[in-house]
Amino acid sequence: MTAKSGAILMAVLLAIYLALVGWRAVQFVATGEPVAVAMGIALVVLPIIAAWALWRELAFGVRSQALVRRLEAEGGVDLGIPLLPSGRPERAAADAAFGAFRAAAEAEPESWRAWLRLGMAYDAAGDRRRARSAVRRAITLERAER
Repeated sequence: MTAKSGAILMAVLLAIYLALVGWRAVQFVATGEPVAVAMGIALVVLPIIAAWALWRELAFGVRSQALVRRLEAEGGVDLGIPLLPSGRPERAAADAAFGAFRAAAEAEPESWRAWLRLGMAYDAAGDRRRARSAVRRAITLERAER
């Protein structure tokens, strides 16, 4: 299963969940009992927060993939990091090459391309949190450039 089909499946499951929980929330609120009303309100608010979080993740995925495709079209995606037979980057090589990508992003702090490459290097090195942060910065910079 690809990441895209997994995300679509999660969105469909969330929609079904929201419908079922929404119906239960209406039933709780309709009782008029204070505790049941509070539970009904919680059943509405918590899934809305979940839907918002899922939307942010999907939007991040779509925007980051669009930037990667744009960088691919420009011929700037090759990080020069050797891949394992599974297709994943060699972590030791990624760690060794990482400094050059960080230096490039520091040298060009307004370049979304440099930040996207840095995010890809973080990802190759296994640091997902910093990878997401660098890619978010690339998305912000690319939007500002438009």
